[in-house]
Amino acid sequence: MQVAEKQRKLGIREVETLAPNQTIWCPSVAGFGARRRAGQDVSFVLLYRNADGRKRRYTIGKHGSPWVPETARAEARRVLSLVAKGEDPAGAKQAWREAPTVSEVCDAYLRDAEAGTLLTRRGKPKKASTLVTDRSRIDSHIRPHLGAMKAAAVTAKDTRAFMAAVMAGRGARRVTTGKLRGLSYVRGGSGAAARTMGLLGAIFAYAVEQGIRADNPVRGIVRPADGKRDRRLSDAEYAALGAVLRELVEALAPRKDGKPKRAEVWPHAVAAARFLALTGWRLGEALDLRWQHVDLTTRTARLSDTKTGASVRPLAWAALNVLMRQRMLVPHEPDNRVFPPARGEGAMTGFPKALARITAKATLPADVTAHTLRHSAASVGGDLGLSDLAIGAVLGHRSGTVTSRYIHAADAITLKTADAIAASVAERMGDAQPTGAVMRFPHAGAA
Repeated sequence: MQVAEKQRKLGIREVETLAPNQTIWCPSVAGFGARRRAGQDVSFVLLYRNADGRKRRYTIGKHGSPWVPETARAEARRVLSLVAKGEDPAGAKQAWREAPTVSEVCDAYLRDAEAGTLLTRRGKPKKASTLVTDRSRIDSHIRPHLGAMKAAAVTAKDTRAFMAAVMAGRGARRVTTGKLRGLSYVRGGSGAAARTMGLLGAIFAYAVEQGIRADNPVRGIVRPADGKRDRRLSDAEYAALGAVLRELVEALAPRKDGKPKRAEVWPHAVAAARFLALTGWRLGEALDLRWQHVDLTTRTARLSDTKTGASVRPLAWAALNVLMRQRMLVPHEPDNRVFPPARGEGAMTGFPKALARITAKATLPADVTAHTLRHSAASVGGDLGLSDLAIGAVLGHRSGTVTSRYIHAADAITLKTADAIAASVAERMGDAQPTGAVMRFPHAGAA
């Protein structure tokens, strides 16, 4: 049974002699007192009514440094002065406890993005592949460094420290992916910091829209250069890559007993690598290419959803030869992928590893990626003296994307451009020249 509350001067002796479930009120400050629960701890409390007339209980803190009767009494007077000004310290304290952390804001951001209600600058939902990357950056960098902080408490100083930590590779570790023997390496670096800061800025912009905070602490912070990847293949590297791609294809010839050989690299990954080298397409565009997108008659591929929106791409004769070979190897139903995965019906998620095996076999550096093939194709176009607009139309750049509205006027020009680039790449790789008429462009500076 609770002991009856008493009102007498509140001092050290009174606090230390409180019985369990007993409360003492101080006569000098209205609503200020000390109470002991069933345990040994004594807490200083303050009762008041807010501007709406609601009764509030504000816990100042436990008895002991820094809170003793005198300091707690002074704090009670300070809180009452705020109440007199119309503030509600207890309500604010409760709201702060319930305020979401950065990790919780990230969860809400991903939920809305996955539901398609969070739109990009182009007014479209984020792609599934983009969401996978976003989730990876959140789990790898944002949660470990900022996740436990209240989203409303993060300052520009905190985000600068976060950027520095990612740049320095703090928190680098090896994590499991959930797949059989699947591992992922979190490394950090300037590129990771720049891209993750971009995502963090978007998450805090979302927090501002949701009323979680008033400003974006990422805005105005200078990020490191995003490691603009301008790596291109040399002629010697093109030759080494071409030799390995041909070797891998020839190795698939049936054995004397008629049984197929075990592929060193997934055959459709080999075909995709050649296609990327010849076209300069983005990796996701090639791996998501389906037969319904391909028109062999007009030598075009109509892609409805690329990084720059809907796009119609010209198909060079050399690239078309790759597709014709694929038609002989895989079922070409309209919805089937041109470059199918080894398992399942999704995109070929193992392509980066397959390309790494190809480049390692060709003794090429580890920095040769699908983007390297894309940049190299663009560079070859530059070597041929082609305009940036023409190259952009072939590669699907934002400013050079050929839309269906203009395809009838532009396809002859873009096909010749695509043929010139692909033929030059094929020549550097040591491949036989493809069949079909190929337009040759003069080198830059030629008369």
